[in-house]
Amino acid sequence: MRRAVFSATLVIGSIVLGAAAGDSPTGLLGYSDESARAEREWEGKFCAIPNPDNMREYMRRLSARPHNVGSPYDKDNAEWILSKFKAWGLDAHIETYYPLYPTPKERVVEMVEPAHFTAKLEEPAVQADPTSSQHDEQLPTYHIYSVDGDVTAPLVYVNYGVPEDYEQLERLGVSVKGAIVIARYGASWRGIKPKVAAEHGAVGCLIYSDPRDDGYFQGDVFPDGPFRPREGVQRGSVMDMPIYSGDPLTPGIGATKDAKRLLLDQVKVFTKIPVLPISYGDAQPLLAALKGPMAPQNWRGALPISYHVGPGPTKVHLKVKSNWDIKPIYDVIARIPGTTYPGEWIIRGNHHDAWVNGADDPVSGQVALMEEARALGELLKQGWRPKRTIIYCAWDGEEPGLLGSTEWAEDHAAELEQHAALYVNSDSNGRGYLNVGGSHSLEKFINGVARDVQDPETKLTVWERDRLARIERAQSPEEKGEIRQRPDLRISALGSGSDYTGFLQHLGIASLNLGYGGEGGGGVYHSIYDDFYWYTHFADTQFVYGRALAQTAGTAVMRFADADLLPYDFTALADTLRRYLDELETLTKKERDETIERNREIEEGVFTATSDPRQPTLPPRVEPVPPYLNFAPMENALASLTKSAEDYQKAFDQASRNGGAVLAHAPLHPLNDLLVQSERKLTTPEGLPRRPWYIHAIYAPGSYTGYGVKTIPGVREAIEQKNWKEAEEQIGAVAKVLEGEASFIEAAAHQLQQALNP
Repeated sequence: MRRAVFSATLVIGSIVLGAAAGDSPTGLLGYSDESARAEREWEGKFCAIPNPDNMREYMRRLSARPHNVGSPYDKDNAEWILSKFKAWGLDAHIETYYPLYPTPKERVVEMVEPAHFTAKLEEPAVQADPTSSQHDEQLPTYHIYSVDGDVTAPLVYVNYGVPEDYEQLERLGVSVKGAIVIARYGASWRGIKPKVAAEHGAVGCLIYSDPRDDGYFQGDVFPDGPFRPREGVQRGSVMDMPIYSGDPLTPGIGATKDAKRLLLDQVKVFTKIPVLPISYGDAQPLLAALKGPMAPQNWRGALPISYHVGPGPTKVHLKVKSNWDIKPIYDVIARIPGTTYPGEWIIRGNHHDAWVNGADDPVSGQVALMEEARALGELLKQGWRPKRTIIYCAWDGEEPGLLGSTEWAEDHAAELEQHAALYVNSDSNGRGYLNVGGSHSLEKFINGVARDVQDPETKLTVWERDRLARIERAQSPEEKGEIRQRPDLRISALGSGSDYTGFLQHLGIASLNLGYGGEGGGGVYHSIYDDFYWYTHFADTQFVYGRALAQTAGTAVMRFADADLLPYDFTALADTLRRYLDELETLTKKERDETIERNREIEEGVFTATSDPRQPTLPPRVEPVPPYLNFAPMENALASLTKSAEDYQKAFDQASRNGGAVLAHAPLHPLNDLLVQSERKLTTPEGLPRRPWYIHAIYAPGSYTGYGVKTIPGVREAIEQKNWKEAEEQIGAVAKVLEGEASFIEAAAHQLQQALNP
């Protein structure tokens, strides 16, 4: 029955691709008509191959046992993936690295006042879920890269534990100095919470999942529904990844066996205070015993208690002690050599390690990657050969801190800087809409791919389905109008949190991150319940969006690999940079206006009360008025970049005339070699202030957002932190980068003109 349904779906999918080919024979960016026709034929064959039933069986096998770093099943999975790659005709091998991977030895959370309560710190098995009972193999609930510590102190509730929450606490007259803070998951990456707590003098940190954000407030909890149950706990890394990702002991170099390593006391990315995750079942008694001011209304979760901030009378004992061991990780690497441009590399990656069984994170993405690899192996048997070299990667050690991808990228940095044209990433995958983030020179390209993939439920293209959803979600008539009128959908900028980080932000390789989601909820992230039972009951139960991801990412890989001219587009980059610069100027004006108004209120004796009149307030302090920042250097550089992008587009349009014959026959090798470097030109050798590992001047994870992106981060974060001198310096630094990119694009336009008129 499944086979019959699957075959019918393939016919429909082929019709979508065929219609696109018929409507726009020259519609492939960087292709002549002749090359595009051949490419579409191969892409049609490719898209017919990925099979949901195969992906289901891959997931069943990969998620059958816990496979965290250092576990026997992690290595077993890597070797099994390797055997599959080889069976499909790919040249594959495993590359092994040796990062620091601490595991917990002692974990204690107990309330010692006003009553005694000991947190369970464990997740119980669920009878309906067969793998949830594999306790002997499951990692305990902990936060990797927390420092060891043993502290007893009053407890203070800090909401999400982001910088704005501490500003609110200050207005309430509450200090966390010498206290243990308890924060709920959400609003930022987990590693930011102990970081900010330590900066404010806290001695320990607990992080729990409040049911308002991640539990019964959202819907039925597991096993009756997809949401986090009372005892569910989110494991995770608290490494300060905004400083650098990868092995904490070998920043900037691959963690090979003989690599020079830092001593533990030299590492800057460990937390400064001990931290543990707990369930909302364990959190409730601690929070219920708190007194002090009532928490502001928007701080109150969905537990059946009154939310107080503290401190007092709750006092907590927190103890964390780990085994600080080095463990092997196993990256599985498969290579398909290119024929015409073998020195230009297209890299595709997804990780295979998990915190526990990891069916959703990451196996749902890994099984799509495997079907892509199998499909490309089938095409090779039929005579297809890519023009550029394609490298498929199953990374290990992503969960602790992007270890496998970062160590491979650092180890192969010199080769990648010379050869890498594109990195395509995925991670978890679910039902719903196509989500795309990445380099904006790839925006036009990935829009073209999305127009050629069918959504399995609506039978629209995934591009059209996403466009309609964006129109519905638009917050203003202007936003809605732009979505309707703009030929391409905007893609988001990338921060961090998955394996693109080492490629994009450390090496300057143009990158994409792809995945489906948005329909269907879930709250088993990084718990023992993220397993085959949960995924096949509550997520992409028929694996049709797994097939859609394989079709999308695989088409992107093939289309970039086979293009006559590398399909970068710089007009979208210039347009996006214009928006970012406007945002910076607006942010600066807002900071100035708000400071002036706040100072005026202080001088006139007008104080803004909190939303609860019972809460004490402290008078705000007068602050220096921000100076006027001179954005002229960036404005001028952006004007040059915009003109260069237009010049390149004119040359490209000329090359595309008459069926783009010149693209098929002109000597484009030197130009393609040049274009490979386009994203590198957006980097700076000195990197960002205080975090030189991040060298991209346009995209970076925020110092206080973690996963969340900061665009033009050097300038933006200086403004947010009111460091006006640094803001001026960074404006000059970014202007220099934009001028360099403008000159680069102008040189590419000139080369393309020369190819047109030899």
